[in-house]
Amino acid sequence: MEVGYNGPCRQEVRVVIEQLASLPNGVLGFRMSGLVTAQDYENVMVPDIEAAFALNPKLRLVVHVGEDFLGFAPGAMWDDVKLGFRHISGWERTALVTDVGWIRAMSGVFGFAMPTHFKLFSNLELAEAVRWAGSI
Repeated sequence: MEVGYNGPCRQEVRVVIEQLASLPNGVLGFRMSGLVTAQDYENVMVPDIEAAFALNPKLRLVVHVGEDFLGFAPGAMWDDVKLGFRHISGWERTALVTDVGWIRAMSGVFGFAMPTHFKLFSNLELAEAVRWAGSI
């Protein structure tokens, strides 16, 4: 987990959700680490995803849940579900990259419930996941 400073008051900022860089056009990606809170979703993922949907009705997404991921704080999973269903018909492709066992197991429910092309990848397959999300 990285720690940075934000604003003139130099407040400490935890970086537990960060946007992935160098993705193909039309692909938005995030990496999760540490303990993810509802506030992390609201401050990072929601604005970026809403901005992407404002430009395009379809979104291709890569979510990398790294080995340093500690879990979701209360409320964070609910925010994840709300975010997914808010644009239920807008998810064109979703690549989930993780080796976290319980997330891999739960991904079957996600893949079944969401009308998207969904694929699960291991952490070693991150580059392949990005290529898949960017393909037509």
